[in-house]
Amino acid sequence: MSRPSDYDDGSGAPERAITNPELGLIGWGRWFWRQLTSMKVALILLLLLAVAAIPGSLVPQRGADPNGVIQYEEEHPKLFKVLDAFPIQAFDVYGSVWFSAIYLLLFISLIGCVLPRLVHHWKAWRGTPPKTPARLNRMAGFSEIRVTNAEASAAERESFAKQAVESAAALLKRQRYRVEVQEATVRGVSEVSVSAERGYLRETGNLIFHFALLGVLVCVGLGSAFTFNGQRVIYEGETFVNQLIDYDSAKSGRAFNPATLEPFSLRLDDLDVSYITPDDGNNNAIGQVKDFVASMTLTSPDGTESSEVIRVNHPLRVHGSPVYLLANGYAPTLSIKNADGEVVFEESVPFIPQGADPNLTSIGVVKVLNGLTDADGNTVQLGLRGFFYPTQTKLESGAYTSNYPDLENPVLTLDAFEGDLGVDNGIPQSVYVLETDGMTQLTGRAIDVPSLELRPGDTVDLPDGLGTVTLTDVPRYASFDVMQNPFQIGVLLFALLSLGGLLWSLFVPRRRVWVKAIPTDDGIVLQYAGLARGDDPSLDRAVEDLREAHRDVL
Repeated sequence: MSRPSDYDDGSGAPERAITNPELGLIGWGRWFWRQLTSMKVALILLLLLAVAAIPGSLVPQRGADPNGVIQYEEEHPKLFKVLDAFPIQAFDVYGSVWFSAIYLLLFISLIGCVLPRLVHHWKAWRGTPPKTPARLNRMAGFSEIRVTNAEASAAERESFAKQAVESAAALLKRQRYRVEVQEATVRGVSEVSVSAERGYLRETGNLIFHFALLGVLVCVGLGSAFTFNGQRVIYEGETFVNQLIDYDSAKSGRAFNPATLEPFSLRLDDLDVSYITPDDGNNNAIGQVKDFVASMTLTSPDGTESSEVIRVNHPLRVHGSPVYLLANGYAPTLSIKNADGEVVFEESVPFIPQGADPNLTSIGVVKVLNGLTDADGNTVQLGLRGFFYPTQTKLESGAYTSNYPDLENPVLTLDAFEGDLGVDNGIPQSVYVLETDGMTQLTGRAIDVPSLELRPGDTVDLPDGLGTVTLTDVPRYASFDVMQNPFQIGVLLFALLSLGGLLWSLFVPRRRVWVKAIPTDDGIVLQYAGLARGDDPSLDRAVEDLREAHRDVL
């Protein structure tokens, strides 16, 4: 910009435009670093991190609930593709690019905030209290005491002033102040004062809070690299071993070593689910769950067996791997024979409860290689997709549903499909989804052929002479989540440390107090004042108490 047109400095020199210097690459880098390491930006990033974590609680996450992700994909296939695409990554929020970017920027910002403050605090801790202000009457809690003795000489008055200040210094030391006695000459008058300061632990607590927050971030980051999270569905009477190969799904960090998994085993002896019944006196809540109790048998690596119980929000903590009870349902046991009477399939199949249905109407899929060949020499492949109703009843439309979650009137309906299951094309498939594009439907409402209907113990014929299917039993299943994170204790300790540092910084007042002795013609004047470094409503009272205590000492 230029000076006004009528400006004349009298030098006769030609007018020159004023230009700002170019920052350049280094200058812009410094500016960006100052902005990033400011406390304002650190707080904004911390708030963004909290907001960014919200989507992780709105939709299921692959690391915590892989079955929920599969179910979400079945219920909302179009929305699932949008949410799962890069860069949204809604089903892996905590490992997404945008969440990691916020996390790393916050980490860098906190380091840039804490380290300079740590150096400054160390220098202040080893320094001396500030000089006594020339005019204490501008400070909080200012008051004076006049001590007169007209017969005292000037030397005696100066000596008494020093003694009064030294006694005040000793009193302040007992109150855990850091003190320094100072002498100064103001307008030809020799003044003696004591400058005292305390509350450095307030800044110490603040630094501890930020240091602990850094520790939490470091432990969370390292934990994500070494963590292991595995899910396993277990039927009543079934056993699983804590080894990678025995999990239905698992997710681990890049630095995780499978050899660190302790080879303990768990057997689900019984899953007891208690419901609210009419006898409980609450007819509006009939069928709601009161409690889930999984009775387990734990076999330690040394062969020792013990009985354990797992409840929701009460995990089993063994061998450094907490085991959580996540979900439950029914797993009808099916026995399928081909046309030659050979058993080609016999196992329990977990049926997934639909949405938020409290009555556990569930859907499941069975994929079977029949063991026989068709006219073209291809192996017959059979797919069954069905619904299980724990307590079957009919709607007005004639459709089946369940009106109670316990096994009061269990019914299983199956739709049969024949064709290519896609199991031989090398592409992984979900065991909970049946791809029917290359298959022919044999039963079901879509082709006006009644679905296969079975109750426990029933055997029905498969269409087109493909064999028979038998519902032999309906055990319960439970879904367990096993975690291993060697840094979770560190997260807890640093979180507690940050809480302690925060409370420390909130309840320790930072204040300065001065006592000054000024010799006069007939004695001395003692002045008292203080200054708060922050909000300190008790400062005036503290200065008054100091004055009264000093008066008693004198």
